[in-house]
Amino acid sequence: MARKWWTLVAVSIGIFMLLLDLTIVNVALPTIQHSFHASLSALQWVIDAYALALAAMLLTTGSLADRFGRRRLFAIGITIFTLGSVLCGLSGSAAFLCVARGLQGIGGATMFSVALALISDAFRGRDRGAAFAVFGATTGVSVAVGPVLGGIITTDLSWRWIFFVNVPLGLIAFAITLMRVSESRDPNATRADWAGFILFTTALAALVYGLIRANALGWGAGEVLGCFAAFAVLLAAFIGLELRSSYPMLDLSLLRKPAFTGGLVAAFAVNGSIFSLLTYLTLYQQNILGFSALSTGLHFLVLTGALFVISGVAGRLSSHLPVRTMIAPGFVLIGAGLLMMRGINVSTGWTHLIPGFVLTGLGAGLVNTPLASTAVGVVDHTRAGMASGINSTLRQVGTATGVAALGSLLATQSRSVIVSDLAHTPLARSARAIAAHITSGGGGTTSAGGALNRTVAHAAKAGFVSGLNEVTLIAAILAFIGAVFSFVLIRQRDFVRASEEGGVEGLAAA
Repeated sequence: MARKWWTLVAVSIGIFMLLLDLTIVNVALPTIQHSFHASLSALQWVIDAYALALAAMLLTTGSLADRFGRRRLFAIGITIFTLGSVLCGLSGSAAFLCVARGLQGIGGATMFSVALALISDAFRGRDRGAAFAVFGATTGVSVAVGPVLGGIITTDLSWRWIFFVNVPLGLIAFAITLMRVSESRDPNATRADWAGFILFTTALAALVYGLIRANALGWGAGEVLGCFAAFAVLLAAFIGLELRSSYPMLDLSLLRKPAFTGGLVAAFAVNGSIFSLLTYLTLYQQNILGFSALSTGLHFLVLTGALFVISGVAGRLSSHLPVRTMIAPGFVLIGAGLLMMRGINVSTGWTHLIPGFVLTGLGAGLVNTPLASTAVGVVDHTRAGMASGINSTLRQVGTATGVAALGSLLATQSRSVIVSDLAHTPLARSARAIAAHITSGGGGTTSAGGALNRTVAHAAKAGFVSGLNEVTLIAAILAFIGAVFSFVLIRQRDFVRASEEGGVEGLAAA
């Protein structure tokens, strides 16, 4: 087999692992919570440590790969990701798991930032289109099978094996990379923007930390407001630095094209809405409805299956229709689907979610594929790498802030309902303490006797369901905002006509 096809195999395995870990972990979260007696904040960090590392490292590792060698950085990324996976599986506490997830994110960012460049260097002409089609199919399959595979592994083995399963895949990808993948560099590569990386990372970390701490301290707490202020100052400093830098990690001149800006808003909105909400829909199905991890994964197949099927259709339509005529309606479907999921209560069956799952899956599929072509289609092909990296970064920023913000809002609403429900019981005086205990992961039990235990447990479930209804509405509003910005800003005249070698068509398929 030719070296170029071995390159595609190695890249596909690496990206499959990376994207699988974006979805496979969700269905294991309740089991992880029970294993470590973890709080809701700890569960948020299990997701956000990974997303934060991805968002922070994507642009920087791409620059390093262009300068020091893409094969070398890809191999390093596989090594770091595999090591992080081993440490995740061996974790003895929620805190250690979060640190290991961050290490996974660093390795994943390194792999993801190099993947498309390796394929572009290895393939030319028609073969390039075929390679990107395979790459796109790999991303779709990983998203579709993630929840089901996570459910099977968690139910039949242990949640630790959702991480250990990456080890053989990582070893295979590493061996192929060293033996069969050709090295490539950018002769015009610039040095990494380390100052920009530090400012961007600390700004994003301050924002996410503040959002998660609002869960425990309240939105008006000094520590929370201080984090938000630090985010604003650091972000302003980052923007100022990038405007003056000769080698910026974020070329702000790209924002002059409305379609590029619209693509960034869409990237943030799609991950900040439905993909962030999946974490709490998982907790609802397992902690409230009592389903197993496997059953939950199978239920999510309704959503991911619809996403997978429509993504293929959208890939073919994207070369014939203006992308905003797919992205904007896609967001409308996501928003409508999220609204259809609302109205649940403690006795509602999971089938209430099916229509919403189908609509949001179809909508996400309509958004994802043309969004990839928008990220690179509005810039010259020499800047496609940075443009794609910025778009991917905003997606991870959407995940990190969405999980943090929605989780804190859910906890706030839950506490309010619990306090209200317990107001007329013998636990009224300690209702706030009980509410704080329950929403931080302490469970719904007390020493006050069986009847009161049942009352507290019912109040806990009612509180969570009320909070979930509220954050589902917020996610829907974000999706509708994404629809408006996509329709207004993503203009077809902003797109650059791509040659066969430019590969925009192939990137669209990814």
